[in-house]
Order: sequence, then C-alpha cells, then structure tokens
Amino acid sequence: MEHAVYFFLFLLTLTTDSVQIEDNKIPSLCAGHPGIPGTPGIHGNQGLPGRDGRDGRDGAAGMPGEKGEVGQPGAVGPTGERGSPGLNGFPGEKGAPGECAVAPRSAFSAKRSESRSPPLADQPIVFDVVLGKFLCEIPGLYYFAVHATVYRMSLQFDIMKNGKSVASFFQFYGNWPKPTSLSGGTLVRLEPEDEVWVQVGVGDYLGFYSSIKTDSTFTGFLVYSYWQNSPVFA
Repeated sequence: MEHAVYFFLFLLTLTTDSVQIEDNKIPSLCAGHPGIPGTPGIHGNQGLPGRDGRDGRDGAAGMPGEKGEVGQPGAVGPTGERGSPGLNGFPGEKGAPGECAVAPRSAFSAKRSESRSPPLADQPIVFDVVLGKFLCEIPGLYYFAVHATVYRMSLQFDIMKNGKSVASFFQFYGNWPKPTSLSGGTLVRLEPEDEVWVQVGVGDYLGFYSSIKTDSTFTGFLVYSYWQNSPVFA
C-alpha cells in the first residue's frame, strides 16, 4: 500500500513538470542562448489615405521681394467699342480782342432849305424833314460842323450835346444888302445814346436863313471809334 502511494506522487510530479515545459517551451531551470534573427517579413499592402487635417493658422506676412525686371510689352489688343459721348466741358476763357475786320462808319449831313422864318430859340433847329438831332450808336470821336446863312439879323448858335453847349458861334449882321455866312465845327466824344444838335440861344440873334439859292447845313461824321472798350462790339 505504501508503494502505491509513492508511485502516485511520482506520476503527479511528472505530470506537473510536463505541463510547465509545454507552457514555457524551455524549462525554467536552464536558460538557452539567443536564437539567430529571423528573415525580414514581406512588406504589407499600402494603407488607406488618412483624413485631411484641419487648416493651420495664417502665417505672418513675409518681407517684400525685390522689384523684378520690366517685362516685354504685350501684344496690342483688339480695338474696343466706341464709348458714349462725354459731357460738355466748361466754357473757356474769353480770348483777347481781335482786330476789327471792317472799320465802323457813321456820317450824316442835313440841310435847312427855303425857310425864311427864323428858328425858335432854345429848340433844336429843324433841318428839312428831320428834327436835327444826331443819336450816337457807335462810340468814338466825332466831328460836327455847321454852315449857316446869315441874313436880316445877327446869328448866334450852339452845338449841343445832351442839353449842354460844347461850342458856340456868333456872326454880326450890319444891314448888308446880301446874306453872309457863319461856319463852325468841333470834335465831340460820344457814347451810345448821346445826342447832338444845333440851336440858337439868344432871342435877338436868330438870323439862321435859308432860301432856294442858299442853304444852311448840319454835318457830322465819325473820326475813329472806341470799339475796344465798348459793349457794342463785345
């Protein structure tokens, strides 16, 4: 009986050692030398692409680069369509006055004929069918002249401008059998709308006479104009 027990314990010990060797492959009581490295394995297949990462933050601005060389001119492009007309520009400055192409002209002559009655004092003398007033239209310097036949009484007359005398003339009549004459003239500067006429101014000196054979005349003409400073020629 005692031999059977020892045999059973011996078998149990063998069983335990056998299990330990199977698990560790090498008995724990005796360490072996490292084995020879194995042959490298075959490369595996390429894996799937990973997902895109999140955008990074904007980097700081870099320093300006050096100026590049001027490139070659490009080819001429096709002609574009015609644009709409632009707005009118501002008026330019007024140019300098030019020379007058045609010199201004102004002249007249009126006569008093077959008037044996003396004219009224302090009134414009009537020359035939006109009143005898000259109305200026062209500014400038004018010459006016009066030739009067004097008969039956002495004569004094004035060349008037806008109601004021600019020249006065006198001829004494001494009861001569034939008429005599009195002539006078003056230069007068006129502006548009100025008036010039002849009138007798003294009541006893009205010998302004005219007949079929002798006339009394009033004449005027423009010597030169002041067109550069006048709005008439603007």
